Amino acid sequence: MIIMNEKIKAAEVALTGLNGEDLGIVPRAEALETAKRLKADLVCTSLFSSPPPCKLVARGSAKQEAQKDKQAERKASQPVKVKEIRLTAQIEEHDYETKFRQSEKLLASGDAVQLVVKLSGSKEGPRAKELTERMLKDLAGVGKRETGIQVSGKQVAVRVNPL
Repeated sequence: MIIMNEKIKAAEVALTGLNGEDLGIVPRAEALETAKRLKADLVCTSLFSSPPPCKLVARGSAKQEAQKDKQAERKASQPVKVKEIRLTAQIEEHDYETKFRQSEKLLASGDAVQLVVKLSGSKEGPRAKELTERMLKDLAGVGKRETGIQVSGKQVAVRVNPL
């Protein structure tokens, strides 16, 4: 929450102007008068010092900024989504390019990617691991791997997180 204008209760405030210039320590009433004259809001930036530092901000922009900060905080607190990209060991070059672009787009948008290579025969393991390593190398610009390459009976998997 932001404290602004009449809600500031301190007798004196350390005032900063609209363009960041230091206006010194002034009485609260004078600071409010200056804010009114310049059609601005007086916003308290910290309550932990005496006198509290306050700044003049264009009217209405302080609330907008606080809303934007709250929205960004909410977005950051959401868990990372993991999207699965499925491949096969004998993938053709064009299909590989498509899956690569898909993965790149997902990582760029902030989602993690789980690369899964399905194995149809017992001899495809090394080929699938090679394919996974190639994909990891190509995606190095937008993501880094979180887990090692896991080779199980029917699939090879690795998780890549966005940078």
